Amino acid sequence: MFIVGLLSWWYGAGWVAEAKRVRERIASVADYFSIGLLARTLFSPFRQISAGSIDGPLGVRWRAFIDRLISRCIGALMRTFLIIFGVVAITVIGISGCIALVVWLLIPALPIVGCVMMFVGWVPSWR
Repeated sequence: MFIVGLLSWWYGAGWVAEAKRVRERIASVADYFSIGLLARTLFSPFRQISAGSIDGPLGVRWRAFIDRLISRCIGALMRTFLIIFGVVAITVIGISGCIALVVWLLIPALPIVGCVMMFVGWVPSWR
């Protein structure tokens, strides 16, 4: 009866809890990288406090325009790299989570596989 209860938990509530943990890890990484926010502010100035309008002669306005343009290009480049790294991190976490869920399903069968391999006489080669 104990083994039946253990296996019913393992393939029922335990597996669901592990799937929730995988989903929470993916959500945590997605929140950490804030890909949606980075995409919405892709062409916003990068760390520029005075990005408002500038009054003055044409040379001052031109310099402010070029300054904002360079700041926006740097911001877009940085945010693009962060979006790429975030997507890669979410993909890696998702794939490793799927592998963990499959391994979770296979773990109870490992003692049986080990016993069968022992009786068959299989010996690993370490060459």
